[in-house]
Amino acid sequence: MKDFLVTQFGFSLVLAALVFAVIQGAVAYCIYYERKIAAWTQDRYGPNRAGPLGLLQPIADGLKFVFKEDYIPGHVDKILFVLAPGIMFVVCGIGFLILPWGGQLDASTLPWLGSHLQPGERMLSVQVVSLNVGILYLLAVMSMSVYGVVLGGWSSNNKYSFYGAMRACAQMLAYEIPMGLTILVVVLTMGTLRLEEIAAEQAASGVWNVARHPLAALILFITALAEANRAPFDLAEAEQELVGGYHTEYGALKFGLFFLGEYASMITTSALVVVLFLGGWHVWGVSALTMEATSIWAVLAKMTVMAGKVAILIFVYMWVRWSLPRFRFDQLMRLAWKSLVPMSLGLFAAAAGLLYFGLHRSIAACLAVNAVVLAGAVAVASRGRTPITGRQANLVRQAARNDVPLAEVRT
Repeated sequence: MKDFLVTQFGFSLVLAALVFAVIQGAVAYCIYYERKIAAWTQDRYGPNRAGPLGLLQPIADGLKFVFKEDYIPGHVDKILFVLAPGIMFVVCGIGFLILPWGGQLDASTLPWLGSHLQPGERMLSVQVVSLNVGILYLLAVMSMSVYGVVLGGWSSNNKYSFYGAMRACAQMLAYEIPMGLTILVVVLTMGTLRLEEIAAEQAASGVWNVARHPLAALILFITALAEANRAPFDLAEAEQELVGGYHTEYGALKFGLFFLGEYASMITTSALVVVLFLGGWHVWGVSALTMEATSIWAVLAKMTVMAGKVAILIFVYMWVRWSLPRFRFDQLMRLAWKSLVPMSLGLFAAAAGLLYFGLHRSIAACLAVNAVVLAGAVAVASRGRTPITGRQANLVRQAARNDVPLAEVRT
């Protein structure tokens, strides 16, 4: 058994079980974390009844979901109705498999397990699966969450659920394009599709990709918000219009799986942003966080730093949710197709040009093309004469066509 656990396969199995358990626990406490942030923004206490400081509130919520009646309405497509939340949960939970959590581990430093090994004899990758197309795998997995949303809305046989599912589907498909293009900017800059190599290169050079491509990092964060259906992009769950969105008909554990899937998606996308742009486990000036540090304690320190960066990004997710109003659907689509897609396409073309001239690692050159793309986007936006809202434009056209004052058309 000892020999099996210090092989890459055995270590990956243990790491997968450990990370999955930690992420599921983190998902539960992300809900508590969000409720506390909501209370902070609204100047109130938040959960404070279940346990000290309300720390047992996630357990109470979980027990409530478990013991509620698992009711299936009679008018739904039962097979797809049951399958949809499972798809959402599984898809959002398997993205972590290729995320690098701590570089390389010297198996000889493992207590008890590695006592029979010589230092440096066996190196283990602190990653469940190492794929040479890791980024493509993650993009494919993230795009599959659309199936859970669409099947949940369609199988409910409810017009509000169906409208919510269609909104979510259109939103996810629209925002996957700029997300993929900004990720390709990093691929062109670093020259690899392996996430562990991208993190290792940033740690070795001490230059995070956010210093080279800050605009791409911002676009990726915005699209990650939209992919997770988080406010201000939560059009699929607009209570005033669609009741509960695509999970209106769900309750008990099935609703809980949708909920857990959303927060698991937040953790996965936050970890992706950290690895691609924020240096992964690297922090400047700490010798334990370099690629050469491979002891078990150094790996634990790297995993702690990685988790801390992810927690900070999740805090920003929640801060944005409780600070900004929800977009209207036409505004959301306009932001994707008229702003983010052209900017991300411009960044991709600029990164390809820098690669051709051998300047793809130059901070000054990368910042220059980011500034040019941003200035171009601002210039185009400032010259546009289209009103802010699509409805206002329709009213103006209708008034001009009927030769009546705009005020009469509004009424």
